[in-house]
Amino acid sequence: MKKKNDNEMAADLRVVISRLVKIIRTEVKSDELLSLTERSTLGLVYQHSEMLPSELAAREKVTNQSMSQIINKLSGNGYLKKTPSKKDKRKVIVTITVAGKKIVEQKRSASQEWLAKSIFEKTNQKEKETLANAIKILAKLVDLK
Repeated sequence: MKKKNDNEMAADLRVVISRLVKIIRTEVKSDELLSLTERSTLGLVYQHSEMLPSELAAREKVTNQSMSQIINKLSGNGYLKKTPSKKDKRKVIVTITVAGKKIVEQKRSASQEWLAKSIFEKTNQKEKETLANAIKILAKLVDLK
């Protein structure tokens, strides 16, 4: 068996991860009518507890104007709360509401359940051990550990 070079491995990894994410999104349908960027924005605020709109725009790689529309929609739906900054009244701090947390947690839980079921049904013990090691490497690639 021919050894793959880094470029070939990167291409294979990109395809597999993209496909996995797409399948999870398909399998774990959300009744919410939120776009990927809106769900991602909710996830970021959930993770960081509070953020400035400009920080969110930079993280999501959208314009400040687009992020303002996203925040307004999520705020209108009751998922985010906008509060004037105590340090600078011209700035707004964005936080997640209880309803927003519930959406994020439900989506994550459903995704994790689907993935756990898939791992249980489609892998043997040796493959599970290999997957556990691969997760450590992937976490290293994205600086999680």
